[in-house]
Amino acid sequence: MKDNGRRHGAMSPCAACKLLRRRCAQDCVFAPYFPADEPQKFASVHKVFGASNVNKMLQELPENQRSDAVSSMVYEANARMRDPVYGCVGAISSLQQQVDALQSQLALTQAEVVHMRMRQVSPSSDQHKLVPATSNSSSENLSPTSRLTKSLFAMDMVVDQASMGESLWSC
Repeated sequence: MKDNGRRHGAMSPCAACKLLRRRCAQDCVFAPYFPADEPQKFASVHKVFGASNVNKMLQELPENQRSDAVSSMVYEANARMRDPVYGCVGAISSLQQQVDALQSQLALTQAEVVHMRMRQVSPSSDQHKLVPATSNSSSENLSPTSRLTKSLFAMDMVVDQASMGESLWSC
């Protein structure tokens, strides 16, 4: 059983104290979050933020928020190790570009569906099937061409709405 990253009976220093080559005190602020069996976790955080900055950040936070803060620091430190310039922002930007590309692809696919539906409609009898069910009785007085135009406009609205989801990251 572990207690704050240390085993009962043996006072094994936490990963932070081991890396910093210091004695791990009973009230070590690092011990609950950087256990001895995960030295790479503190090593990356130390390399990016520095031990004294991590110590200050943890001291200033309430204990119930420290675990989340450490998780964020570890994530950011690992991202900075992979991409020293952009870190997490680079990963987020890359994912946002993928979302944008997929949204464009979805809009194109929806446009293809509309186009295929238009090709399936015969010019004479089946045009009234494309009129949306929500249309009012005034559409009954429209010509078949007007009904088709109205229904195609409604389908275009679906495609336009799908492509409206612009990203906050695109400039």
